[in-house]
Amino acid sequence: MEQKKSLFEILEEIVKRDSRYEIEGYNFVLLAFNYTSAKLKSPGHISGKDLLEGIREYALQQYGPMARILLEHWGIKQSSDFGEIVFNLVDSGLLGKSENDNIDDFKNGFDFVEAFDKPFKL
Repeated sequence: MEQKKSLFEILEEIVKRDSRYEIEGYNFVLLAFNYTSAKLKSPGHISGKDLLEGIREYALQQYGPMARILLEHWGIKQSSDFGEIVFNLVDSGLLGKSENDNIDDFKNGFDFVEAFDKPFKL
């Protein structure tokens, strides 16, 4: 009987295949996905645009003025990095996608300084 892999084991495998991002970055995106799904009351599909907005809100809520610094520490420096992470999670079976979803949906989503630093500037 084949034993199921834990979430951590799956994330470790992803990081071995694509070491640009830390395991914490993948975990953060999964948590932000759940946050966005609950906020939108959408148990199914979430568009890249909606997910980016949810990611931004969740990061600010969880990490405040440290959000950008933490994300960058995990290798996430621009919104397209979220697309790379999401599609790695899709490839591993942790997230699904529709035929209309495209990694380009995450390009030019938002500027990190504007999104994460500006809300805390006086």
